[in-house]
Amino acid sequence: MKNNVNKVIDVIDENLKKQIENEIKGMTFTKNFRSPTAEEWYVFLPSYKDPLTGGAPGKAIIHYNLFDTKHIFINTTIIFDDPELHKSKLYHLVYSISDEIINRLVGYADTLLSVHSGENSYNAQYKQ
Repeated sequence: MKNNVNKVIDVIDENLKKQIENEIKGMTFTKNFRSPTAEEWYVFLPSYKDPLTGGAPGKAIIHYNLFDTKHIFINTTIIFDDPELHKSKLYHLVYSISDEIINRLVGYADTLLSVHSGENSYNAQYKQ
């Protein structure tokens, strides 16, 4: 009897992998200060745009909890406005882009994340 326990099956299509790499490689940001405890970042992606303005398809709002030092979490909300990013077939893309945004903007500090992207919306927690 062969041991099949350690076999891993990759379920992400090669074309989607390339698309994820392309979007992450070409991702850029513009920072806007909202208040002393929060920042707003516009997220630009090579293949997507806001359908109303033609600008950034995403926005990240980072709120720093400076008052409660016992359990400090950074609250981050990512909103994607391009309807293409709302389609369930692009869940892996939305997840990968959101993960990279967290990596670049908050560095995986203790973070509560809320992603708003139609069918691909989700909540996550990053804890060191």
